[in-house]
Amino acid sequence: MSDHDQVHKTQMNYSKDRPKAANPVKIEDLTLRDGHQSLFATRGRTEDMIPVAEKMDEVGFWAMETWGGATFDTMHRFLNEDPWERLRTLKRYIKKTPFSMLLRAQNLVGYRNYADDVARAFVERAAANGMDIFRTFDALNDYRNFETVVPVIKSCGKHFQGCICYTMTEPRLGGEVYNLDYYVNKAKDLEAMGADSICLKDMAGLISPYDAYDIIKALKTTVKVPINLHSHFTSGMSSMSHLKAIEAGVDIIDTCMSPYAYRTSHPAIEPLVMTLLGTDRDTGFDIRALAAINEILEKEICPKYRHLLDDTKLSIIDINVLLHQTPGGMLSNLVNQLREMDALDKIDQVYAELPRVRKDLGQIPLVTPTSQIVGIQTVNNVLFDDENERYKMITGQVKDLCYGLYGKTAVPINPEVQKKALKGYPRGEEPITCRPAQVLEPELKKAQEDVKGLAADLDDELIYALYPVTGKRYLQWKYGKEPVPDDVKPITLEQVKAKKELIQKALAGKLVEKIEKEAPEKGDNLRKFNVFVDNDYFEVGVEEIGGAPVVSYIQPAAAPKPAAAPGRPAAPAAPKAAPKPAAAAPAKPAAAAPAAVDGTPITAPMPGMIVRFEKNVGDTVRKGDTVVVLEAMKMENALAAPVDGVIKAINFKSSDSVPKGAVLCVIG
Repeated sequence: MSDHDQVHKTQMNYSKDRPKAANPVKIEDLTLRDGHQSLFATRGRTEDMIPVAEKMDEVGFWAMETWGGATFDTMHRFLNEDPWERLRTLKRYIKKTPFSMLLRAQNLVGYRNYADDVARAFVERAAANGMDIFRTFDALNDYRNFETVVPVIKSCGKHFQGCICYTMTEPRLGGEVYNLDYYVNKAKDLEAMGADSICLKDMAGLISPYDAYDIIKALKTTVKVPINLHSHFTSGMSSMSHLKAIEAGVDIIDTCMSPYAYRTSHPAIEPLVMTLLGTDRDTGFDIRALAAINEILEKEICPKYRHLLDDTKLSIIDINVLLHQTPGGMLSNLVNQLREMDALDKIDQVYAELPRVRKDLGQIPLVTPTSQIVGIQTVNNVLFDDENERYKMITGQVKDLCYGLYGKTAVPINPEVQKKALKGYPRGEEPITCRPAQVLEPELKKAQEDVKGLAADLDDELIYALYPVTGKRYLQWKYGKEPVPDDVKPITLEQVKAKKELIQKALAGKLVEKIEKEAPEKGDNLRKFNVFVDNDYFEVGVEEIGGAPVVSYIQPAAAPKPAAAPGRPAAPAAPKAAPKPAAAAPAKPAAAAPAAVDGTPITAPMPGMIVRFEKNVGDTVRKGDTVVVLEAMKMENALAAPVDGVIKAINFKSSDSVPKGAVLCVIG
């Protein structure tokens, strides 16, 4: 064979024309959902997916994850986008590859269990809008929370992929709770429920290569449906774990296009394609087609989001995740929350407290929403507890967990914490043991009434039902009832480049450019003056031209200290710097300003968003009554009245963002 023929043969082997493998690994691409959720805070916009959509449709992925997880929340809250429209739009460009979504079982795409009527309607509308595969998980692996959504998925003729959330209490697989038998039994349960495939969901990148081999091998010999491994790159092990899982016979692997891969995201597809090239598990993908897609992502899309990437450390892995097990996205949220509260120095205390809180709350897996529940409660404990009392500020979601509204925990919740959390709990102080949604009243009709005249259809109504505060605000933006804030509008690549150039100029000290202009000739009427500014002085030339004096030039001069210039008047005192503006806060309603009202204030203990006020101006409150509910990192904190009295002033409204220390209301 000539050299030319050999080169041609090699090039052909890179393409789809090579012989088909005996048992090719199927690939689910996560770029358009979990990729940007993991790296770019879920800020990926639909308009930035369209340029690669058709090319990605040609790759041959088993599925593309395009929706679910945090996208529904982020789109309406931060991007001014209709989540339903993304599905419909992408479906026009991606016509061959099935769509996959991440469904949080009875949590849907929110952070609590919703009533059965909302759950049924949501799944039906997701299917009607274009969803094909429903990757369904429960944060506690309590499959009673599947009982409402799975029959709807099936009745719509869609693929039900049941998940097992992977977690540990030991450095490696084993121990009394999360051992091989635990995962095998969960797989049996899912197959019995009618799962079309099973996903082992390793959200924090904890699974080691040899544990991956053992679990996949055991699952393949136990159940007949295809097995999918989903493992984040956070710890650095997942590429190796993928390979061992492939050796063990895994059917489907999750990856991202390389610009959206690694760090807290997932392994890249391209190295895996080359690793398996020519083997009996060859993906069959054309590496040149993947490279062409990456070129667009790297040059045209990613620069818009680079500022969201965590560049604070050199390493792209976080081995500490093996100690605290917090998924990467939640970890960055915790850091941001502490930074906003001027408490970043307490991050090590948060890491130390995290496993204690997790143990108190039943050794629950750390995945949305339980990662937020454990994480925010941990922050609250570090910031507000003292030597005399733990769990001084318990979030509403921890109370719900202790009551049983999320399901059954792997081990019992600490009874002392549970008792404290349920003291005065509105639903009762005795935890439930039934399926959580059985105690929830229907919600859909009330939601429809609440947005009557604003919502145009059931999709709009569901946005509100899932997110009453931010959902209603989005609908008002959507239909022109309120102006759209600039910070939720898209930016262009040109704007990104201009901003980058401005930053570079500022760093180089060239932000204010000197404007060159020709000076006039100095005349006979020129007079010179010394002008003093702080400890500097300038020699200024002033010349009269036709009457009024004009400044001819300003020449900086060396400035001796005022004391060294006898006969010269002392330099005037430096003017006081203007006070820095307070952190941006939304406009307050026409309530009396706190300074004008005598009484006891309730202040925001942390930055957050007002969910609702439980009391109105003029209402009588007793010490301990909940007055306002503040959302911080999607968890709700009930702020109680510190004294008996009457509400004299309320300074914010529902959906307002507030900084730490803001006076929310005043009790007189």
